[in-house]
Amino acid sequence: MPAEIRKLIVQVDETRLEMGRPVTPPVRRALAMAVITNPFAGRYEENLDALIAIGEELGGLLGDRCVAALGIAPGEAEGYGKAAIVGEAGELEHAAAILHPKLGAPLRRAVEKGAALVPSAKKVGGMGCAIDVPLGHKDAAFVRSHFDAIEARVPDAPRANEIVVAVSVTAGGRPLPRVGGLQVSEVQGQDGLR
Repeated sequence: MPAEIRKLIVQVDETRLEMGRPVTPPVRRALAMAVITNPFAGRYEENLDALIAIGEELGGLLGDRCVAALGIAPGEAEGYGKAAIVGEAGELEHAAAILHPKLGAPLRRAVEKGAALVPSAKKVGGMGCAIDVPLGHKDAAFVRSHFDAIEARVPDAPRANEIVVAVSVTAGGRPLPRVGGLQVSEVQGQDGLR
């Protein structure tokens, strides 16, 4: 069963100045969100395969939309993250079914590789509820400069029978990072850690 999408939102933010200092190149982050109907709203369902399939569908769709919004080649993406907000007639496990079993593989294809785990967050909430999408480097979890988050919010979602699914892709880390750790130039991208 494909996702029944009520709304798609794509946005990009670009930080050019931080603490009065220029950020060169500017840090760019894209966020793509899909507001979907929750096929299991209002009832318990043991088998969540339909939501797992929707996660696979949205991983590619939202990842591709982020890369396109940034105007970069897939291999130029540096970071990513995912999150979901389930409306009040759903349950937290509905978000887990979308985010965890299969969303990652098509997202990794959208950003060309993605050896690191995709950071994630989930919650149950009402319309206008916000969630911070955690971000990390796509190939090496130990790159501290890419530990970040971007807020996802849709003013009229999720309705009780909906889920907001958010994916973020970045073309850099935080502005002016200086807390040490593995540098982007040192990434090997083989084990997802370094």
